[in-house]
Amino acid sequence: PHFPRETEYSEKYCDDNYEYRHVHLPKHIYRRMPRGRLLTEAEWRALGVQQSRGWVHYEIHRPEPHILLFRRPLGTDPLTGLPPSTFRG
Repeated sequence: PHFPRETEYSEKYCDDNYEYRHVHLPKHIYRRMPRGRLLTEAEWRALGVQQSRGWVHYEIHRPEPHILLFRRPLGTDPLTGLPPSTFRG
């Protein structure tokens, strides 16, 4: 696998319900990461991942587990992390 020198953040992309992004971790950070399960917000923030509120680590991409996949409902408030009241995902 290709490991970047520092943490890399993708542009956001979306479907009808969610916005997504992926975060590519360098090897020295990946080595400290818990394996085989999704990370809590406290865990991914402890690894140095920096992004606004409301993002959830929702899937493990088995071929490249050092790439964290995140999503949040469209319209989520980035300060509170709360989805819009109309969200029905």
